[in-house]
Amino acid sequence: MPIQAVESRRLYRQIADQIAALIDKGEYRAGARLPPERALATQLGVSRPSVREALIALEVEGYVEVRVGSGVYVTGRRPAGSMAPLPADSGPFELIKARWLIESECAAMAAKAATKAQIRAIEEALAAMEKDTDHGIMPLEKDRLFHLRIAEASGNSAMALVVQTLWDQRMGPLFLRLEHHFDTPGLWEVAVREHREVVAAIGRRDPAAARSAMRRHMDQSTKRFSASWSKSRKGKA
Repeated sequence: MPIQAVESRRLYRQIADQIAALIDKGEYRAGARLPPERALATQLGVSRPSVREALIALEVEGYVEVRVGSGVYVTGRRPAGSMAPLPADSGPFELIKARWLIESECAAMAAKAATKAQIRAIEEALAAMEKDTDHGIMPLEKDRLFHLRIAEASGNSAMALVVQTLWDQRMGPLFLRLEHHFDTPGLWEVAVREHREVVAAIGRRDPAAARSAMRRHMDQSTKRFSASWSKSRKGKA
């Protein structure tokens, strides 16, 4: 298959561009199923998470359709005048890594600097998340509010701005499409429990525990994305 190994910079975007070019040239025709994720990763010399991000990017751009439990199918060349390719910004797994670094420190700083009013505001955001989850509603907006309030409680406006910027990316089409393939009420219930641990540590004024709790939450978020995608592709990789 005419696929070449790619360099390490912006892997998911390089992979997506290469596959899109092959589709445009007719190497993969409409209706054809792409090779399994594992095979693509081996041929390209990259990790499977990078391939997953690339496939989701291609789905957002209209090149392929991800069919849960079946595989990834070519929908055809992107029509002229259709949605432009996604900008070469951070992919979903890159975003989680960045949030792991930034938000864990925000949580530690909040444990030191948060006022009582700010802690109540964080607790209120968590309560709103729990309410939505109990009613089977995906509490994405409440989740965003929770993390932004922790960032604000850090007492560092620059850190809060960085978190807001990361969340603007988090709410973008690439991340939301990936989330669409794995999001369930059960997973949100687990995430809410992880949020409680963060709040509890902040309330105890324990910076080390707050940092660790946020890092665990981000680590588990990465595992949920990876495991759920792999489960949907089971038997096709």
